[in-house]
Amino acid sequence: MKRLLLFVLIVVTAHFAQSQPRPGAKGEPVVRFYPNPATSLVTFDFAKTYEAGFSLQIYNFPQGKKVHESKNMAQRTTINLNEYTRGVYIYQLRDKLGRMVESGKFQVSK
Repeated sequence: MKRLLLFVLIVVTAHFAQSQPRPGAKGEPVVRFYPNPATSLVTFDFAKTYEAGFSLQIYNFPQGKKVHESKNMAQRTTINLNEYTRGVYIYQLRDKLGRMVESGKFQVSK
């Protein structure tokens, strides 16, 4: 029984580690965003580990509808929120192969 529990723990831990975003150097996030909560603009700044080819998708919560996509993002990207309604939004940062590098959420308050 102990071996079975240990095996399950190892499998779950391995799966959890694979599903987490891959951080930048020394455990720092790849991108930071501000302000949060935002009203009219939100800015995404890449850390020093920036490399070309990242794409950003933004989804509204809880519907999960994609409301924005930026490809080949610059090191600093500002998103206009005039068309966004009040609520929570999820962002996903993907590398040039389409793998998710980081995700997070921000709030729009109007």
